[in-house]
Amino acid sequence: MPLLEFLAGSISGALGIIVGHPIDTVKVRLQALTRYNGVVQCVVQTYTREGVQGFYRGMAFPVLTNGLVNSLVFGVYSNALDALSQGRQEEHGTAPSVPALQVYTAGAFSGLVQVLVAAPIDLIKVRLQGQTSVGGPRGPLHCALVILKQEGPLGLYRGGLAMALRDIPCYGFYFLPYEVICKALTESGQRPGTLAVLVAGGMAGVITWALATPMDVVKARMQLSGAGGRRYRGVLDCVRVSVREEGPRVLFKGLLLNSVRAFPVNAVTFLSYEHLKKLLCPSPAPN
Repeated sequence: MPLLEFLAGSISGALGIIVGHPIDTVKVRLQALTRYNGVVQCVVQTYTREGVQGFYRGMAFPVLTNGLVNSLVFGVYSNALDALSQGRQEEHGTAPSVPALQVYTAGAFSGLVQVLVAAPIDLIKVRLQGQTSVGGPRGPLHCALVILKQEGPLGLYRGGLAMALRDIPCYGFYFLPYEVICKALTESGQRPGTLAVLVAGGMAGVITWALATPMDVVKARMQLSGAGGRRYRGVLDCVRVSVREEGPRVLFKGLLLNSVRAFPVNAVTFLSYEHLKKLLCPSPAPN
């Protein structure tokens, strides 16, 4: 039932954002703003200058909108996998007959679709998170209007190429370890239990973000280019300038935070998705 798959993905995505947004804010600032020397300094300065609410800057907008994005990711993935496997999988995460290449392809396709919708949403989120002083955008709508006025409609897709280079391959890897670990922790023919889903979802997030962090750094810098951050002419220029001035390690800024955030966020996301799908799309009773 495609519509219910999208609904389950929407709710689970919002729950995941609420869990991980404070860490995400620190990660974005470390990646895009060179004024911070490390995690501790960023946390201390954010709390000192902005209070607890500083860690939740820009959260309302992704909570309200990323439900749509997450519904696209899970809905497109589930339906694409079903189409690729010709309905052979009986239950999400318990499909030994579905080849890994099909799982990867379905995940990569879901990444492509979500970039088209998520790029403007993510740009506004990053701009709000990177705002450390008064006088900037007063909220997501004002931020969008400022971007449209100063940069035109294409401005809403600033950093979109870097996001696509990050998400298309990484969403393939996102679902692949989840399916593999779920299968390994689940008895043959059984639905994955709570512990299996939590572990598989958390590990899938950690593995994916380990692969995605270099392009995530570039994406964040491109999105803040000219809006509190340094101006870059494009993705390659951003990589070249960043590596030249800060060394290759700059591409792994935020890796620890990404990993720490990824496990609980994705564990909650997958668990809530599986439970919502079970509630909304119950399996037919055996004959």
